[in-house]
Amino acid sequence: MARIALTRLLLILFISAPLPAAPLASAQAVNPYEADRTAIRVGRALFETRCAQCHGGDAKGISGPDLTVLWAVGTNDDRVFQTIQLGVPGSIMPSSSAPDQEIWAMVAYLKSLSTVPEFDSDRGDAVRGREIFSSTCTGCHRVNGEGGHLGPDLTRIAAIRTREMLIRSIRDPSASVAAGYRTVALVTQDGQRIRGVSKSEDSFSIQIVDTDERLQGYLKADLQGIVREERSLMRQFGPDRLSDEALDDLLRYLGTLRGGARAGR
Repeated sequence: MARIALTRLLLILFISAPLPAAPLASAQAVNPYEADRTAIRVGRALFETRCAQCHGGDAKGISGPDLTVLWAVGTNDDRVFQTIQLGVPGSIMPSSSAPDQEIWAMVAYLKSLSTVPEFDSDRGDAVRGREIFSSTCTGCHRVNGEGGHLGPDLTRIAAIRTREMLIRSIRDPSASVAAGYRTVALVTQDGQRIRGVSKSEDSFSIQIVDTDERLQGYLKADLQGIVREERSLMRQFGPDRLSDEALDDLLRYLGTLRGGARAGR
């Protein structure tokens, strides 16, 4: 209730005291509210009211895509603005008639989620961390095209996740799971359970990548049921499985992964 009240209050304040008018767009517009804390708060309130149903309260996606990785993969402010304003033809993403100021505020908020500073910790050893990653993580995660496909690609992970966020993801991976990596179990007509991560779904069918990394598609009419699990497929790596010292090593290596081809070498 407190979050809803805060959202409403921010929207009321925004309407009664709107942000300054944004300048006319150029060939590639620059966000007039870049890093503006007030605009980011307003953008968050607008996002939670208008976008969270599809993209999730954390912007990591539900039926819509994960928006926390946009800038890390090369998207710019103007492209995000245009996507919000024009929508995506042929998808469930609608166009928006919101004023430019509101859209730019949402862009500023999303960018604040998608860009993080470099790790400031000098703890750990990146070489040992890379060895830990190779022996423990590459079965599901890939870096620079090498590794598994069941979990997210970590090639640019340090550009989009802080050290603290990575610690939470390693110690408690079920706390927040991005769209495209949520665990499901498909129950066939003969009672067989096929576990994996959901990749796409509509009213009639579902596609998953199973635990053997095979892409499988099923008509829902051919299934006995679909079980949506709360827990991530990724195991928890508590101190009993990964010591604090080993975690520092792993994080030091992950901190080098900002899109370069020679990370950790």
